[in-house]
Amino acid sequence: MSDRALLYCAGGGIGDSLVASLVARALRRRFGRVDALTLPAHAPLLERVPDVDGVLLDDGANDAALAQRLAVLQYGACVVTWATRRTASVPQRAAIPVRVGQARRFYSFRFTDRVVVRSERGDVTSHWSQILLDFARAIDCDTDEPYYRFVPTERDELEAGALLADTAPFILLNPCNAVASARGIWPLDGWAALARQLRERFGGRILVSGSPADAPMAEGIAQRAGHNVASIAGRTSVGTFGALAKRAAAFVGITTGSMHVAAAVECPTVGIFPFQSDYPDRWAPLGRRTEVVRASYPCHRGDTKERCRDYACIAHLDVPRIISAVETLIE
Repeated sequence: MSDRALLYCAGGGIGDSLVASLVARALRRRFGRVDALTLPAHAPLLERVPDVDGVLLDDGANDAALAQRLAVLQYGACVVTWATRRTASVPQRAAIPVRVGQARRFYSFRFTDRVVVRSERGDVTSHWSQILLDFARAIDCDTDEPYYRFVPTERDELEAGALLADTAPFILLNPCNAVASARGIWPLDGWAALARQLRERFGGRILVSGSPADAPMAEGIAQRAGHNVASIAGRTSVGTFGALAKRAAAFVGITTGSMHVAAAVECPTVGIFPFQSDYPDRWAPLGRRTEVVRASYPCHRGDTKERCRDYACIAHLDVPRIISAVETLIE
């Protein structure tokens, strides 16, 4: 068998790809080189993961064209962590001899090794990293190191330094996610109250982070919170954000990819899971200095973050519990 393996993780958000990078680490038990095939938007993240040797792009080419590109590289095995018709078809067309993927799907016959996802058996407590590692375990690959890694480049560090302008202590606050940006009804006052309490309790500055789409909300929170609270939303690449998180006194934020990046650079990380429909055990940040604040506000029956009518849990964030979690990590 070839000494090369492929991790095919082309779906979800950047947090999904960072969690999937633990599969690449596990594959090193048997393979000398492990590459990742991912979406273009996720490539900058995986290029900074030391468990991945090279990053290939699933750029939307037709199945045959992508398979031809892979066939030339002669992989001995491929693990697919985000299974779709396409991600099942391409490794088979590339004639990769060992193909691991999800069972119980109409395209699962294309995989040589099929794994039933634990959550389909009612498991809601296993972390997603362990669920994905079941795919590597199917071919006798595993890892005892439970934390993902992310290493900013020298350029990332320079950009982070330029953004900070000085060495004053700061906390990163990430209050938004893609759903918040898309729906436009995300309450801001709860986050502003949290920003003020973080500033008063720990001193220094509060930098409100987020994507370009989050910038209007981040600016609104900074304006409401007042002195020493500023928005940097839309001004950082994933690498620059990771370099900032390395320097931060703490990261405090809703569960997003940035939460996982902060944990990966060993920033003290508090992940806030405000919805009763969240699964903190499954999606908690993985790191040596992490805490989770679970939902405490009584949601309306059947609410999810995609269809909640008012996001009352966000308007009524449990600020004392969040402050306590930060204290636990940095004191």
